[in-house]
Amino acid sequence: MKKFEELTDEQLAILYVKGNNSAFDELLTRTQTKLFTYIMFVVRDHDLADDIFQETFVKVITKLQQGQYTDSGKFIFWLTRIAHNCIMDWYRTQQGRHLVEPNEDNNLENLQGASVLDIDHESELVNEQILRDVKKMMEALPAPQREVVYMRFYQQLSFKEIAELTGVSINTSLGRMRYALINMRHMAKKHQIELALQS
Repeated sequence: MKKFEELTDEQLAILYVKGNNSAFDELLTRTQTKLFTYIMFVVRDHDLADDIFQETFVKVITKLQQGQYTDSGKFIFWLTRIAHNCIMDWYRTQQGRHLVEPNEDNNLENLQGASVLDIDHESELVNEQILRDVKKMMEALPAPQREVVYMRFYQQLSFKEIAELTGVSINTSLGRMRYALINMRHMAKKHQIELALQS
């Protein structure tokens, strides 16, 4: 039998369904950072993200054991959809309550993908500041807009995939992205933030 490292996420999920608990351990190791980062980006609170992450994996285990997963070649999308549903369930229970505010513990500085090309030091510093400013503006967006921006730019998903994961139409996903960009432009203008990267 192949070593776990050589197996796809989908193959590991099927092995777990057949009773191999070690396959699930490998699956968890592979997906936990990406999934937690996604949840944290949307909810902006570490303790809440922990709770939702754990709830997500309880549901994943339950659904796998009940045979509700079929190998479609997109295990991470299936996983993200479950996390999205857990997040939305939490938001529904919080109707009328104030959302969590960003703070030093959840400033998104741990997100990857913000590396800058190897250019002269001054331009590199300018670019790093721009990317920090962009992340701060993204934190201020409403959760649905923040989520679509994260999925599009950090997970590099298509709008069709975003629509499937979030359970909305493609037009709604496009609309959320449009409003997110409009809001970020307004924030940049209001605070006189330059968003053009140095080359």
